[in-house]
Amino acid sequence: MKHSAWLIAAGLLATSLPTTASDSNPLVAERWKTRPVIVVVPTRDDALLRRVESALARTATREAFIDREMVLYTVAGGEGRRNAAPLAPAETRAMLSALRLDAAGPPTFVLVGKDGGVKMTEGPGVDLDAVFAEIDRMPMRRR
Repeated sequence: MKHSAWLIAAGLLATSLPTTASDSNPLVAERWKTRPVIVVVPTRDDALLRRVESALARTATREAFIDREMVLYTVAGGEGRRNAAPLAPAETRAMLSALRLDAAGPPTFVLVGKDGGVKMTEGPGVDLDAVFAEIDRMPMRRR
């Protein structure tokens, strides 16, 4: 992974997601349960989104994703989804705000850990095998 991506991720580690129950950010409900992956792209036909969806269509990648207790959030053209189920506009806005991302771009891939902290931020060239390797090094995964 690129050195600059690690620096960005390290800088964002200090950013934790809001924890109040009244918050409309859907990532709050994922805390301690799953590892959310958030893909934010300006349009549905963006190369990053196509790349991630294509990878997850392959059985081995999909099984690796599930085995690591990951869940996919996408925001394409401002419309949010969790595993293809639509999010309310307020949920999408709250999630983007918490992650300090803009629905208009640039295309961004974010991995959030079970603790709610941002673990990795990548662009269109993200390598899912590298993401899986990073998760496998995490203390919660090792336990």
